[in-house]
Amino acid sequence: MINKIATTMQDAVSRIPDGAAVMVSGFGDSGLPRELLHALVRHGASDLTLISNNAGTGDYGLAALLAAGLVRKVICSYPKSSGADVFTSLYRAGKVELEVVPQGTLVERMRAAGAGLGPFFTPTSYGTPVAADKEQRVIDGVGYVLEQPLRADFALIKACHGDRWGNLTYRMAGRSFGPIMAMAARHSIAQVDDVLPLGAIPAEAVTTPGIFIKTVVHKGAAHADA
Repeated sequence: MINKIATTMQDAVSRIPDGAAVMVSGFGDSGLPRELLHALVRHGASDLTLISNNAGTGDYGLAALLAAGLVRKVICSYPKSSGADVFTSLYRAGKVELEVVPQGTLVERMRAAGAGLGPFFTPTSYGTPVAADKEQRVIDGVGYVLEQPLRADFALIKACHGDRWGNLTYRMAGRSFGPIMAMAARHSIAQVDDVLPLGAIPAEAVTTPGIFIKTVVHKGAAHADA
């Protein structure tokens, strides 16, 4: 019997080792798997490469992971969001690396990885410092930059509903990068608001099929870790 439900947040993140590349869903706080991130802080895996839309705000979630000194490198499209004081301080002190990727390119790099595709050309960032050290070509009069697929060892994503097979639905903007990250990572972990019985999610409503998810954990399981 397939059952991907983890009993606690700590169980869900227990396989993440030092040096792992970890994708984290969310557009700002919308779709951010905050409880999973806090469990990862307690787990203590270090030297992580963090792949996300932003570099965290305040003192929670992504910022908590950074503040704990567990992140070696951040790959994101928007590192200077309001309240990104933790990242800013670490970056200026030379304690964390940064790779800035235009948001559309970031998504397409992950999509290419999830679809099993190779490098692709995009006009975004052509002729700018962001494209430095990358192959650039002019095709039919348009400048392009060659970008590589972006894969991860793990993905931490937040969803609305999930079942024991790992099928997921999302709520509004909370969907964000979740479905793409689930495809681009070897081991995807979904924090869900509700675990539903198998078959309760209509097939046509499934946004992320369970084949892309290894672990599902209820957001309330965080209390078992306290």
